[in-house]
Amino acid sequence: MGYGHWDDDTYTAARTYRRARGLDDFGYTADLRDLPSSAWAVHPSLDPKDAFRESRDSDDHAHSLPIAVLFDVTGSMGRVPRVMQSKLGKLHGLLVDKGYADDPQILFGGIGDADSDRVPLQIGQFESDNRMDEQLRTIFLEGNGGGQKSESYELAAYFMARHIATDAWEKRQKKGYLFIIGDELNKPRLARRHVRAVIGDDLPQDVSVPSIYATLEERWHVTYILPGGSSYYDHLDIEDHWQRLLGERFVKLPDPAAVCELIALIVGVGEDRIDVRTGLADLGDIGSGDEAAAVRKALATR
Repeated sequence: MGYGHWDDDTYTAARTYRRARGLDDFGYTADLRDLPSSAWAVHPSLDPKDAFRESRDSDDHAHSLPIAVLFDVTGSMGRVPRVMQSKLGKLHGLLVDKGYADDPQILFGGIGDADSDRVPLQIGQFESDNRMDEQLRTIFLEGNGGGQKSESYELAAYFMARHIATDAWEKRQKKGYLFIIGDELNKPRLARRHVRAVIGDDLPQDVSVPSIYATLEERWHVTYILPGGSSYYDHLDIEDHWQRLLGERFVKLPDPAAVCELIALIVGVGEDRIDVRTGLADLGDIGSGDEAAAVRKALATR
């Protein structure tokens, strides 16, 4: 995947069309809400069962850079994908127009609770054009969760570690960027029954959470973003849990409206295209002054 080019006019026209007709930006979610929960299912294009995702170079994008953004879609966290979808143009503009990354290919996905949700994991494709908007809007915002202060982040981490191939790594030994946006803990262990039921792999036993993240970090720069207004934003056990796994790549973002800007700046700094000061100035240039303040505060704690 990852062919073609993003077009702001197409993106804006589609949003205007939906708004004029009263259509939900997340149409798949709206459609499923009209059905009994027993009929809820992952969209076929985002189904992780027996699936593999690739980020490959092409004539259009000779130096592909994989960027994956996975959202916790339980409880109140469902608002963050809507923020991201409304600001995709700004994200792409920062990455490409400002030169933060030459050939970004973006994958979106959703994370739920494998113990209780109908749709515990959704994984899209790496895209470079307006199909990234289509896949984001196809994520089912289930909104449930199991109420145990944990979601199946480790299941998503396993998929990203074992079911992704990228030319960035295979040709250039270059890591991609993975952003997990949530507000809870991992499950105590990566359960083999969850892996078999949701992804299709038959593991010999459960796997420890630190070991799967260690494997994941061999090929990905992993950042966990805890957005303000979420259920456990000020809970120290959440902060301690993720800091032990990821260190300074656990980031508290006071304003979830700044999620696109934060992601863009982390990529730009990681690619040595900008420093934080330059990135914050860029946000001012594109009219994201309020978001710049939130990003400044988030990055100051790293």
